[in-house]
Formats: sequence, structure tokens, C-alpha cells
Amino acid sequence: MGQALPSAQPAGRGEARARRRPAVWAAFLLLAAGLPQGPSLAQTNLLNPSGPATSNEPVTFTAEEVEFDQNADTVTARGRVEAWQGLRVLRTDVFTYNRTTGVATAIGNVVLIEPDGQVLFADRAELTGGMRDAALEGLRGLLAENARVAANGGRRTDGRITDLARVVYSPCNLCPTNPDAPPLWQLRARIASLHSDEQRVRYRDAALELAGVPVLYTPYLSHAAPGAPRASGFLSPSFGVTRLLGFFYEQPYYWAIDDQSDAIFTAQAAAEQTGNLGVAYRRRFNNGIFTLDGSVGRLGGEDVDQKGVGWHLFSRGLFTLDETWRAGFDLNRTSSRDYLRAYRYGSPQTLTSTAYVEGFWGVEGYARADTRFYQTILQRAGSSTVPRVLPFGYAEWAFAPDSLGGRFTLDAQAYALTRDVGTNSRRAATRLHYELPLLGRFGEVWTLRARTDLLAGYAQGVDQAPFFGPSGEDGTWTNGNIRAAADVRWPLLRPAGAWGAQLLEPRIQFVTGPNTGRQLNIPAEDSLDFEFTDANLFELNRFTGRDRQEGGTRVDTAVRAAWLFPNGGQVEGLVGRSFRASSEAVMPAGSGLDKRASDWVARARVAPVPWFELMGRTRLDADTAEQRTWDVTGTVFADRGSLSVGYFGGDAPINNFYTRKRDEVSAGATLRLTENWRLGAHGRYDRALERPVLAGASLVYEDECLVFETRFARSWAEDTSTLREYAGGTMLLFRVTLKTIGDFGIRAL
Repeated sequence: MGQALPSAQPAGRGEARARRRPAVWAAFLLLAAGLPQGPSLAQTNLLNPSGPATSNEPVTFTAEEVEFDQNADTVTARGRVEAWQGLRVLRTDVFTYNRTTGVATAIGNVVLIEPDGQVLFADRAELTGGMRDAALEGLRGLLAENARVAANGGRRTDGRITDLARVVYSPCNLCPTNPDAPPLWQLRARIASLHSDEQRVRYRDAALELAGVPVLYTPYLSHAAPGAPRASGFLSPSFGVTRLLGFFYEQPYYWAIDDQSDAIFTAQAAAEQTGNLGVAYRRRFNNGIFTLDGSVGRLGGEDVDQKGVGWHLFSRGLFTLDETWRAGFDLNRTSSRDYLRAYRYGSPQTLTSTAYVEGFWGVEGYARADTRFYQTILQRAGSSTVPRVLPFGYAEWAFAPDSLGGRFTLDAQAYALTRDVGTNSRRAATRLHYELPLLGRFGEVWTLRARTDLLAGYAQGVDQAPFFGPSGEDGTWTNGNIRAAADVRWPLLRPAGAWGAQLLEPRIQFVTGPNTGRQLNIPAEDSLDFEFTDANLFELNRFTGRDRQEGGTRVDTAVRAAWLFPNGGQVEGLVGRSFRASSEAVMPAGSGLDKRASDWVARARVAPVPWFELMGRTRLDADTAEQRTWDVTGTVFADRGSLSVGYFGGDAPINNFYTRKRDEVSAGATLRLTENWRLGAHGRYDRALERPVLAGASLVYEDECLVFETRFARSWAEDTSTLREYAGGTMLLFRVTLKTIGDFGIRAL
């Protein structure tokens, strides 16, 4: 039970000593003693005093016994003393306050609890200067992020700087069976200084110990205070060896600019290259974000084709304009692919830059306008044929359901596409779609669909490459199509019994519309990438874009079956095929839809028990049943890991960009060796080339205070223009993360 203390009052004359019980009288006598209400022990933050130095909140004390000595002008509280102000709490066995000197002393089992969760323990604490200065003996602390600190003694100056002597720091848990054993790792230093304004901890004569054994000494070490949101300073360096750089050293510096922005500056020195300088900047606004990642350096040597000064710039922004509209951009450019590979910024084939504005109207409407620029950085590709899209516009609207339950959707798009060399074109398109679901009296599920497309455009330079169609004359062109479909599926379910439930669902769709032919006089910019699978068997237009329209009359058929086991397992599969009424050449050769009767497409999922799953998709030739595509993956699950084996085989894509047939097997496994150790491995092998494609392995240890990671990856990819293996084909990484301190890595390529 406690009593809040009002403002201090002059002490009255009375007996030399006064002693009362119980604790409620303790508060009264402290009031009579005139204990000041300014900065108090409850406001003390030894390791992170970021809170206010003063508080108008009342101070409350409780104790089993309070003694006031008028001659010595001291107040002494004993027995389970507890004082608190706001969220700060002091607990001790004996608390003494000298009104003449202003010195407060806490002796025995001193506990200081801070609002942020930090807990400090001491054998003795002495506070002066309005309790802003403090000296502690036998200090132990429980800080944020599970960090612990111990010191022979400590002193806080001006409420901001705390100096500790003979310090031990670690976020690791102690061994539950042997608490006296040293933690997994700890920092031991002669002196440590904790600066609350900078939110940093600095050590002098520090040593890192692993399991009590010193492994690293440094005369100076600094890191952010536990729980600090951000703090400027040098980050942990990285170093290693690569083929293009030789030995390299990378040193980043973090700058906490303000509450809305920060940056990381990185300097990299290398034995085989001049090195580079990089910056990663980010800023958050009230209505959006902006990020920038860029660098500049010099590149040379026999293993690179593009020498000299190199650079890269990756930037992104996204801003909310109002409740409906937002705008953004992505800017990605580089001097060469060699520069990205050499300085480890990735190895993409194409970089895309765009600026856009888009709007949302609930679930009904959407609109977007943008520009798109591409940079192909493959050394075998020329940039003169790479298109630019300026501008591109798209809008769609979903109308409310009609009285029958059907819904109309309407969209429109327009864009202009230009090249330095090759076909330039402009096009505008619109689509109106209607869909009506119905339920038959015998349980069959009907879906009625109708769609109309209209496309118009102008093409220039059709006698130049690239043109995805035969050479012709420049000029305008139009293309349109209308289709209607009736789709019915009839799920036949056998109720669950001793062996589970069975499902048989035949499905058939009738689609009709005018014939469209191959439409070869229209540049097919958006309909090049095509693959016939069970996923698009029932699409009205199975081309990926709108430059090609699938017309004519056809019937799509499929049968789906499933067996649902009582234990939650299942076996499910589908097989289907499509039939066209006309032999008109609509789909490209090799697509699986170029004949009147399409190839067979199928999928299956076999998971009879919770620990095993087999998934696969395939496409088989309509006449010979020869495999055209085969993608199968089997996975075994266990409490401590999983094992998967897969196979992918398929004909070369019909877009002629890649001419080689795929024939690969793959495998991967993960295993949790113990609560803290994890092991992983993966690989792919090309049976056609009779060589591996890639292989990798990882070993990771992680607990509450340490992460150790080692990874190996090997790629056998080649630059097809020179048949030279990529210089970054092998990677070996070692990384150690000391939580709350930083990480240290070694990388070899």
C-alpha cells in the first residue's frame, strides 16, 4: 500500500527519531521529511536514459519501516522498499536520503526497472546531483533484446553517459544445468562507455570470447545500444576472393540521417580491380517511399569484355496522391552486365524502367498509364532492336451483377511501341466480357460466357527485323473476334465411407465464333510466349496477349477425379483435350493446338499420407502419345526436414528465342539436425548436355545470440555468345552474426 507524495513541505520540529508502522506511515514520514519532488531515483536510466530528466508525476514509496533522523537530516526506509514514478521502479533492502547533501543511497538487492524493459541489479547504488549522477557497485543488467551486462562498478554522469569498469556483455542464455559456465560468446572489456544521446556502446581493450576462450582482441569496439532503433556508424565489413576482383574488402558505413531517411555508403577495394563506391539511400514520406541504390567503379582484366568506368543505378518510388490515385517509378540502368557480375550486384538479362500512375475504385474499377524502357545487357543481344513503350494505358471496370447473377466487365488498352531498328507500331484494343453462373436441377454447374475483342493498330518497318510475322507493307490493320461459350461440369460425389469419399467430375465446354486464321500480317508483340497446359485448356482465347485471337468452333473436354481418404490424404487428377471443327491454321506449329485434335494435357496430385506428396503435369502428343512436356516433383516430409526429387522435360519454346530441348532432373533436401542446426542441399542435372546445371549446399546454426551460416553454390551456365563460363559461377560464403553486435562474412567466387 502506498501514498503519493505532493510537493515538499518544511520539516517540523519533533523527536530526534521517529519510527512508525505500517507502510502507509512510511509515505507520511517521507512527506514530513521534505523529500524533494524533482529528478528522482525512479527516473534513472543507467544504460539508456532517453526518457525525460524530470517528471511531474508523483513519487510513491512503500516500505516495512521508515526512520527519520532530524539531527543527521536523513530519511531511512527498510524492508522491501519500493519507489516508483510513472513506469520507473526502484526496489532495495535499505534506502537512505540525506536532505543536507542531496545524496540518496540504496543498499542490498538493488533493482532498477526502466519503462523499456531494461532491468539493472546492483549491490549498492549512490545517487547525487538531483539523482542524475550515480555510482553503482556489483552491477548486473538485463537489457533489451535479451542482452545482459555485468561490471565491477559503474558511474553515470549528467544522466547521459555511463562508464562501466571490468565489463562482460552477452545476449546469450546461460546453461540451465550449469549457470556458472561461460555463455556461447561474450565481450569482455576493461572499460565500456554507454552514450544515451548517440545510442552507442564503446569498449576499450575488448576481447571476444567463445565458450570462455578469447579468440579476438581489439583496442576499440563500438556498436549500437541494445534496443536502439537506429544509430550511425561503421557496419561490419565483408571480405573474400572472386575471379574478377581477386581479394576484396568491403566496408559499409550507416548514416541515420533523420527519422524519415537513412543511407549506407560502401567502399570496396580489390586486388584485381580499382574498386568502387556505392550508396543505398531510402526515405519515407507521409505519402510514399523513395529508394536509390547506385555505385561507380572501374573494371578491367582479361575476363571482362567491357572495360573502363562502370556504374549502376537502381531506384524506386511510390507515392499516394489521394484515396484513389497513386504514382510511382522504377529506374534500373547499368553500364554493362560485366560490371554487375564483377561487383556482385546480380546478373540479370534485362533491366526494366517505368514511370506510372494508377487508380483504384474499390473492386469495380482500375486504370493505369505508364511508360516502359528496357535495357538488355546480354552481350550477344543488340540494344537497337529493344522496344520502348511510350505510352501505355489500360483501364477496366466490373459492373454490378444483373438480375440473373451475371456480370459484365469492360476494359480498354492502348500503347505505342518504338525501336531504333525494327518494327514500330501503335495499337488500341478493347474487350467486353460477360459471365453467368447457373446451377442445374441435377447438380450440374453451368457457366455461360461471351466475349468480344476489337484491336486496331498501325505498323511501320515491317520489312525489318524483328517482325513477328511475314514481311509486308507499312500501314494500318484491324483485328476483332467474338466468342460465346457454354461450360458445364457435373460433380458426382460418393459420400464418405470407411474408405473415404470419391469424386468424379466430367466437364465439357462448347466455344464458337468466327474463324480468325493465323493473322500473320499483325505484329505479335504480346502473344509470343505460349504454353498449352491444363491451366488454360478452358480459356476462351488461349494466346497470352491480344495480338493473336483464337477463333472458330471447338469443344474442350476434361475429366477430373479425386479420392478423399479419411486420414486427410487424397489422390486427385485431371485429363483433358480440345477439338476444333476447322483445320484452319490458328495456333503455331508445336504448340499442341495446331491440329484439329489437340495434344493431351493432364495433371495429378498423389498425397495418400501426410508425409508424402507427388505432383505432376504433362502434355502428350495427340497421335503418338510422345512426351512433349513432363514436370513431376515428389516430396517426402518429416518432422526434421524434407526431401524432393523432380524431373522436367519439354520441347523447345515455340517463340524461337531458345532452341534447345529441356531434359533436367533436380533434387533438394532440408534437414534440421538439432534445435539449432539446419542442413540443406539442392542440385539440377541436364541429361541432354550430360552435365550439371547447378548445385548448392548450406549449413546454418542459429540460437538466441548467434547465427553461423556457410553456403556453397556452383553454376555451370555459359555465355552462349562466347561459350565462356560465367566468372561468378562458384560462390562460397561464410557468415557469422553476433546478435546485437553485427555480422562478419567471407565470400569467395
